[in-house]
Amino acid sequence: MVRITSSHNPRLKALAELKERKGRTHQGRFLIEGAREIERALKAGIELEAAIASEALSDEEARVRSGLRVEHLELPETLFKRLSSRENPAGLIAVGRIPKRSLADLVIPPNALILVAVGLEKPGNLGSVLRSADAAGADAVLVAGGVDLYSPQVIRNSTGTIFSLPTIPASDSEILSWLQQHKIPLVASTPHAQMLFWQADLRGKVAIVVGPEHQGLSEGWLEGASIRVRIPMQGQADSLNVAVSAALLLYEARRQRSHRA
Repeated sequence: MVRITSSHNPRLKALAELKERKGRTHQGRFLIEGAREIERALKAGIELEAAIASEALSDEEARVRSGLRVEHLELPETLFKRLSSRENPAGLIAVGRIPKRSLADLVIPPNALILVAVGLEKPGNLGSVLRSADAAGADAVLVAGGVDLYSPQVIRNSTGTIFSLPTIPASDSEILSWLQQHKIPLVASTPHAQMLFWQADLRGKVAIVVGPEHQGLSEGWLEGASIRVRIPMQGQADSLNVAVSAALLLYEARRQRSHRA
């Protein structure tokens, strides 16, 4: 156990840099806060380098820490809060290596249900999208642009499902090319479509793409779509939260598949 007590400690500074995208990119590491999230990362085979504990661990956090075969660090609560991204910090944070995942590694079933998240602007939204995709039984999530996939807020809002659900970051062109190569029809959600989302056939192999709430999907994505659908809105709001939209579309696909003739 290594105890860090000074705010000027260089290791603490390097760890604090992982709260920002620049630091994660430079170091190739990221922070995983919370016992549940750490356990899910372990189960998914994420390589962990260190465990950082505050002086006040819960019984659950102490149990998880005891099973981690990595370097252990301990910080007083005042310093631990510098690493936490939560209003009410957990008592345990792990340092993981950012996994190198690519579309070439992705193995999908014959009737794959894939979600594509394009240019999402808020880490919390992307995390919620991942949680919805996991709950609806999506086979993979492809992430094009937008916020950093390994932001602490993404991991927190996904409740760690980012680790168990195949999640691949790639460029717009790479994803479109991969979908074409595997003959996977693309269904684009846009408020300008005529077809309602429950009218589309989502029973076979399909990729559903959602984009940022304010700008929507670019013309490139709309042109690459086999089908365009919309979610009807009866009130004054002109857009839904992207995580809500993703959940509606994914669960409609799941409903249709459960009623396959």
